[in-house]
Amino acid sequence: MEKQQTSESAKCWKGKISVSPYNQLILGKKNVGDVMLLDTTLRDGEQSPGIALSADDKIVMAQAIDEIGVDVMEVGFAASSETEKETVRKIARLGTKARVCSLARSTHADVDAVIDSGADYVHTFIATSDIHLKYKLKMTRDEVIARAVDTVEYAKSHGLYVQFSCEDATRTELGYLREVYKAVEEAGADIVNVPDTVGVIIPEAMGYLIGELRKDIRIPMAVHCHNDLGLAVANSFAAVEAGADQIHVCVNGLGERSGNASMDEVATGLFINYGIDKFDITKLGPVSKIVSRHTGYQIAYNKPIVGRNAFAHESGIHVHGVLNNAATYEAFPPEMVGMSRNITIGKLSGAHSVKERLNAMNIDFPESMMPELMANIKELAVGGKDINNIELAVIAENTLWKGRSAECVKLKEFVVVTGKNVTPTATVTVDIEGVKNTCAQTGLGPVDAAINAIRGAVNEKITLEELRLEAITGGSDSLCEVTVMIKNAQNDGNVSAGKAVGLDIVDTSVDAIMEAINRDYSSKRKD
Repeated sequence: MEKQQTSESAKCWKGKISVSPYNQLILGKKNVGDVMLLDTTLRDGEQSPGIALSADDKIVMAQAIDEIGVDVMEVGFAASSETEKETVRKIARLGTKARVCSLARSTHADVDAVIDSGADYVHTFIATSDIHLKYKLKMTRDEVIARAVDTVEYAKSHGLYVQFSCEDATRTELGYLREVYKAVEEAGADIVNVPDTVGVIIPEAMGYLIGELRKDIRIPMAVHCHNDLGLAVANSFAAVEAGADQIHVCVNGLGERSGNASMDEVATGLFINYGIDKFDITKLGPVSKIVSRHTGYQIAYNKPIVGRNAFAHESGIHVHGVLNNAATYEAFPPEMVGMSRNITIGKLSGAHSVKERLNAMNIDFPESMMPELMANIKELAVGGKDINNIELAVIAENTLWKGRSAECVKLKEFVVVTGKNVTPTATVTVDIEGVKNTCAQTGLGPVDAAINAIRGAVNEKITLEELRLEAITGGSDSLCEVTVMIKNAQNDGNVSAGKAVGLDIVDTSVDAIMEAINRDYSSKRKD
């Protein structure tokens, strides 16, 4: 086969791809032609534990997957129920660009169900490994070949396009495997599939197996790789390098047990390393989210290509590099696969990434106060929290606010004890211009106890005029912003405001009250 030609749009992306130069030293010696994809998200993917898709779910997912440009969609197992057969029928009538396929065991009844569904493509299978023959099928090798041949001939006689699989092929003796495939090829099968049913082969062995079968099998050959040892994608690539023509994939790597070769990883890898540009990989991100929503399976944060962290950067060193040239820490741009870059603000972030985020939000933050802002960010993020745009804006504003007042009254110690059937009690120690005062007070709640203790340590006549608490964002780890208005910090009837941002409501309330006290003291100094 000739090498797949690269389109003009692909050439545009090619200029932004930066992978290892050693790849082409190896791949240049390979003769990989046009590779087809068979998507089995709606069949093998649905067999993931806990997934049960309705007809409407499957229709929405099939339409989305079809936009990627896969060659075949295996959308179900028509013989399993009348409901499943009807779902296959509905998808077959959608008019998708991809051919619609149904799975079938090697029986006439299963093939009849596919015919009745209106699908014109059947994927029929029978196990061939000795362990399956002995413990599952309880058939001889000759009986299995006879059953396989009879089913292929029956399907072909009814006008179906036939793909045939030797279940557990990678644990089947090579001579017998070759014999089965030759028999179904002669019976009229259009394509044969080599499944690594329990995900136990390694890439070099897969390459060897496909290469050996290719010596005798003339019709196209597919592979169906499971991910039990994390090698499904690598085994799929090894197979096409050895002469396989089609890869079975699932969106988000769904499938039995640890899943199948992941569509997003396979399609992206085919483009980046093999120059195969027949799939619209810009749809991978959106389709991944659609499948996640309808299956209820969350996408792992660290999932390659489509995971939340696939293009996220937090470390200051990494962010600095990415902002100067994304290729420093990205092999390809996120837009190429329908994703977006995320510069995360956390405890490992550097000033460059924070400044870049502030600039993007049109927040003009003074360079002189960046060290204080970074200290505030790292204090809030030390527990592993990522800080989003809204929270960053509030932290920056709070840092500027605090910078307007001198710390005349310093909170040296603060402890609060609370719990069920426990009277909330707070103890504070403050330093007022060199003089330390300590006070312990109870209250109706921890915040009330803290306010009472501060009042006792600073000025008994302080009154709390207003306290407003607001969660910056949703979630249990949301930052909160507390704004307070107090009166009589220095027993003169003046009102002053304070606010603070933090993760803990009590601590943040105390910080806001201390800020209000210090703003009152600062204003008197200016007078």
